[in-house]
Amino acid sequence: MNDVFKQIYEMEGVSGLSKHDQLVNGILNAIQKKALAQGDLLPSVNNLINEFGFARETIARAYKDLVTRGIVESRNRVGFYVSNCDIKQHLKVALVLFAFDAFQETFYKVFRSKVGRGVHIDVFFHHNNIDVLESTIQNIRGRYGLFVVAPIPHKRSAGILSTLPMDRFLMIDRYEKIDGDFSYIAQEFEKSSYRVFEELKDTIKQYDAMIYYHRPAADTPIEILHAFKSFVKTYKIKHGIFPEYIPGTLEKGKVYFTINNTELWSMLKDCKVKKLKPGKDVGILSHNDEVVKELIFDGITTYSADFKVMAEKAAEFVLTREKIQEIIPTVLIRRKTL
Repeated sequence: MNDVFKQIYEMEGVSGLSKHDQLVNGILNAIQKKALAQGDLLPSVNNLINEFGFARETIARAYKDLVTRGIVESRNRVGFYVSNCDIKQHLKVALVLFAFDAFQETFYKVFRSKVGRGVHIDVFFHHNNIDVLESTIQNIRGRYGLFVVAPIPHKRSAGILSTLPMDRFLMIDRYEKIDGDFSYIAQEFEKSSYRVFEELKDTIKQYDAMIYYHRPAADTPIEILHAFKSFVKTYKIKHGIFPEYIPGTLEKGKVYFTINNTELWSMLKDCKVKKLKPGKDVGILSHNDEVVKELIFDGITTYSADFKVMAEKAAEFVLTREKIQEIIPTVLIRRKTL
């Protein structure tokens, strides 16, 4: 501990350094000179007050700065530890996603590119499992400078996410209400889905019925189900709602709507097997656009928020720390299948 104090004292002679900078640079020097190693316990706030007479707020701010850089880790009721001896590391970000599917892969690639090499990103997946989300948040809390999280629509989510520091938290993809003022970049499902269905209604009415596959136990937004029910009721559309697509059940004269890509590929395979032409014999609508949907079967009609834009705005938040609360517009992309 004396070696750490020595490095902090040496900063007193550096012109223009505030007490905050003296403390931060002293600890960084102690790490660089191997007076501190990864896993070592740092002086407590009270130790530093007694030794240097610094204000408690100054010490807390200095430690927060080191946590934000990913160099120091905070452990509840224990103290502060050295978590990373790479003192050139400027920022460590925890990115928590649903899963590494195509559109979230798009988000990650753009996000990774835009934040630059000076930011370290660790990626975690909760797979829409609330217990996994809770365990993940418990493990990353206090170890990262920023937290970028795609939440789960669940009654426990608010309590889990509210344990993170709201000034260093960004909610992405879906919006879930939690206590406190926080930043978010999300998409909206119910009003946007209804608007898309309305835009397509004249084409949908040319078919005998519209079938929607809603997976209640999965990550399918319940808001889309509400929009679908409201739409078919308002426009008197014959319809069906099923939990999953059963291969081989595709029928001529119907519109099929699914959010799940595995179901979409199965429908398209059945089109080939049954010699049904999408956009003529059957209609197909998919959620979340991606490059492959632009290319296959002369193009799949989709509607989606732009995950590239979401990623760019998330990266800007990481780099500037400026508060943002924004809903990314949903766009209908009409192609051959509907």
